[in-house]
Amino acid sequence: MTAASFAVRSGGTRQLAGTATLLRFALRRDRVMIPVWVAVDALMVLSMPNTLKGLYGTQAQRDDLLHQMTTNSSLRALVGPVFDDSLGALTAWRVGVYAGALAAVMSLLVVVRHTRDEEESGRQELVSSGMVGRRAPLTAGLLAAAVANGVLALLVAGGMASHGGTGAVALGLGIAGVGMVFATMTAIVAQLTESARLARGLTAAVLGAAFVLRAAGDSATDDGSSVLTWLSPIGWLENLRPYAGERWWVLLLFAAAALIQGVIAYELAGRRDLGMSFLPTRPGPATGSLGTAGALAWRLQRGGVLGWSVGFFLAGVVYGGLTDGAADLVGDNDNAREIFERMGGKSGITASFLASMVGMLGLVAALYVVASVLRLHGEETSGRAEPLLANAVSRMRWAAGHLAVAFGGSVLIMLLAGLGFAAGYGKEVGPIMGACLVQVAAVWVIGGAAVLLYGVAPRLAPAAWGVAGAVLLIGWVGPALDVPQAVLDVSPFGHLPKLPGGSMQWPPVLVLLALAVVLTAAGLAGLRRRDMTT
Repeated sequence: MTAASFAVRSGGTRQLAGTATLLRFALRRDRVMIPVWVAVDALMVLSMPNTLKGLYGTQAQRDDLLHQMTTNSSLRALVGPVFDDSLGALTAWRVGVYAGALAAVMSLLVVVRHTRDEEESGRQELVSSGMVGRRAPLTAGLLAAAVANGVLALLVAGGMASHGGTGAVALGLGIAGVGMVFATMTAIVAQLTESARLARGLTAAVLGAAFVLRAAGDSATDDGSSVLTWLSPIGWLENLRPYAGERWWVLLLFAAAALIQGVIAYELAGRRDLGMSFLPTRPGPATGSLGTAGALAWRLQRGGVLGWSVGFFLAGVVYGGLTDGAADLVGDNDNAREIFERMGGKSGITASFLASMVGMLGLVAALYVVASVLRLHGEETSGRAEPLLANAVSRMRWAAGHLAVAFGGSVLIMLLAGLGFAAGYGKEVGPIMGACLVQVAAVWVIGGAAVLLYGVAPRLAPAAWGVAGAVLLIGWVGPALDVPQAVLDVSPFGHLPKLPGGSMQWPPVLVLLALAVVLTAAGLAGLRRRDMTT
């Protein structure tokens, strides 16, 4: 039974009235966000074959890789087991887990934006007063996610077809399958919670749990057969085995999970009032801890800060634990060594690995700062900022509260990442902490760009995701493809000293900090002068 047929049986086609119009509107609203997420995810996959061809060009190198992955449980926990030594299979092994996770994040953002976000802002009540069916908004949100995942699947399948059409189709469908499982899961969570913020947080927590289950299962076995791996949708993707004797029946797990969760979401949507939820929201104090704009901003964003903090600490522990085995992983592979040196400097493979992993977490921290800064945009467009600013709260005080959480939170999560590295590696605590803090300068530049877009041109504020995505793509793919230094220098992260291991260089760090201040100040000046969104 499809979602549409379920809706028809539950109340006729009137339940879906207006779905096509809402879908067109959703895709128009997401005309920046969806293409950016799809492009970053697809390019991450499609750039891998040439990189892996350079890294493992000989049969001896591939045999050594398979041996390392069979014997090293920590590496399997990080990227999963290897099932074959073809370029297609190695690509699925190297980026499949992360491509699926990115598709899941994209899907949960899209579904929440067009369901719970709309209800929380009051726009859905206005829309529903017209010729719009009860389940049309939910259907439009899920269809928007399906369109995004469908395009992603087509790009991956088309781009990987030269390495084997069957494996390419399996990889594309598997990545899209993970996305749709989390899209329908988000649809359920959106019915259970009254807050869009909580819906995003809970679904992200489930995604984190799925990643941990997959990592624990792969650490225990070298063939993906662990029960823990099968409990995770991300584990299903690797057990689909693209380019390694595809198990097509695994796609039925994705279809069944998405269908069952979709039916549950539709049933829940028909049993609650607009704007309400099945889980009660705990009322907060009206005074005391909410006595200032900054305290309110912290109250609104503390859940996100906590989630990012825990995630960065655990990531630091995992990467730190892999450091001692970095030399064994690289072995005599000169190409792999060169990639690590381009990413982390030439101070030895261990220091290069540490610097590379610290840099990767810095790139991910840029996503946090953009999400936190754009909370200002969400508060404004939802109408919640207007009554607050109508009182004795200036725009600058209001914005400063959220920016303090955004910029201060980035410092906190990088510090916790450093503590995680120190806990996992057990050595060089001071240098590792310093290396993590240096990343903050580049993270703040991305945050400053987000403030500028929001303050000067609020309609273009979502383009900040494009900036962060481009920087992430350059940092992730650029060194592996040996792109020109001029391209790497487009990213602020390309100007940071390679720490730990390298020498500290203050001038570029201070220039980046100054640039972040200028961008933020320009954005706040624009916010002070322009009209608020109505």
